[in-house]
Amino acid sequence: MTTDPKQRVLSERHAKTAIAALAAAGASNIGADWLSPNRALDLNFQGLAPAEAAPAVHAALIDLPTDINAQSASGRRKQLLIADMDSTIITNESLDSLANFIGIRDQVEPITARAMRGEIDFEAALQDRVRLFAGHPASLLDRLLNERIHLTGGAETLVRTMRGNGAFTALVSGGFTFVTEAVAATVGFHTHRGNVLLIENGVLTGAVAEPILGKEAKMESLRAFCAERNLVAGQVMAVGDGANDIPMLLGAGAGVAFHAKRAVAAAARFKINHGDLTALLYLQGYHDAELVI
Repeated sequence: MTTDPKQRVLSERHAKTAIAALAAAGASNIGADWLSPNRALDLNFQGLAPAEAAPAVHAALIDLPTDINAQSASGRRKQLLIADMDSTIITNESLDSLANFIGIRDQVEPITARAMRGEIDFEAALQDRVRLFAGHPASLLDRLLNERIHLTGGAETLVRTMRGNGAFTALVSGGFTFVTEAVAATVGFHTHRGNVLLIENGVLTGAVAEPILGKEAKMESLRAFCAERNLVAGQVMAVGDGANDIPMLLGAGAGVAFHAKRAVAAAARFKINHGDLTALLYLQGYHDAELVI
């Protein structure tokens, strides 16, 4: 159980309510472990499948702004983190922000939203949006990095902590390398992948290099990183918010829909709607004292 770190609404009363709900559903040997005071709580139990446990606790605490996820206790700490960038590691959609500079956000943003909801093909939607930037100066990219890129709460702590515990960390985005390179360096990812905007004579051409990194490429990246490091899917944590992240989330041992679109949340096993990215560490059983701030 995790909640918004700014609110810290979890209490001992809520813990007792959750324990009672688990017991009523058939769980036994239930114990409580506060990973972070009033913010993250582990409930250890036996005799009840995770798929039954989470709904039972959620029903008992339905009005509490808390994310409730259940899993096996074994293998919780992952050895590979693969993360989406836009609206996940950073708070905004970078292409929408770039469009705002030249007054075409009203044309770009609706296409982005539909693509992230899975209503239209991601690759075609990317090409349609990029085409609108043809003829504009590439210097807008520097302005984007300087003015509009903001990290999501807990991003640096997530990556630093997993790296500090031996995990490999990769930023894999349908966005663009001019942003992924900067964000990966700032946050501390081992590597990054993204799409390449084509520039000629300091001007955006309105095209993106092929092949486009979309949902299939994200899943292929997961497989490639696993193969390189002799890992299996169960050792992977993936996080994202858009429809192009769904295969990656389903392919990981712990696929987390982070403040995600409805279709993504419905598909993913784990959901974080209230917490920041440190919730992914609590999902792995880390205590506050182990976090690398």
